[in-house]
Amino acid sequence: MKNIKAIIFDAYGTLFDVNSAAEKCKDKIGSKWESFANYWRTTQLEYTWLRSLMNRHKDFWQITEDSLNKSMKAFKIEASMKNELLNLYKVLSPFEEVPEVLKSLKEKNYKLGILSNGTPALLYELIESNNLKNIFDDVFSIEEVGIYKPNSKVYDMPIKKYNIQKSEVAFLSANTWDVSGGGNYGYSSIWVNRNNNIFDNLDYKPNNEIKNLKQLLDIV
Repeated sequence: MKNIKAIIFDAYGTLFDVNSAAEKCKDKIGSKWESFANYWRTTQLEYTWLRSLMNRHKDFWQITEDSLNKSMKAFKIEASMKNELLNLYKVLSPFEEVPEVLKSLKEKNYKLGILSNGTPALLYELIESNNLKNIFDDVFSIEEVGIYKPNSKVYDMPIKKYNIQKSEVAFLSANTWDVSGGGNYGYSSIWVNRNNNIFDNLDYKPNNEIKNLKQLLDIV
């Protein structure tokens, strides 16, 4: 990690808890809230990959709504809850350690960025609502290239902006397919394995695996 010049984070599932929208409604949804949240997330990701393969791009907010519609039908959740869930998705909560760790990294003179499927408006709203302004040097959205991760055009963006080598980027994600996408591209990818998951077989194994972002401070 001595050669690292930029630390780039995935947003959804890495910095921000994608299940927090449904969790805030668990009294209304009931005991199935977590299964519903996982189904919504899985469908959302599937739609990004399928639309990329079909060359039928929709932005992340439209995909989030489309995947929610399907998930609410699958779990028989009242349609009246749709707007509440969507509004909560705009202000997802960060994982507990995130603000403190980001502020510590900011003091170490790395370039800090987000590289996400989210639209710029969604990402800036998340940053604003969680008091993380002035932390990130850049927020990279796939909308700049019009295709979703793990396409290499997405991982190109920080390299072109900073004019650095691929190996000089530490890329963190909780999503194993994203870690592999960045790693196969040439990043020094780090897996944030919060839930003791099993890594996918996609021709890449990260050198570093951490349970939460606090452990990143020990690496850098």
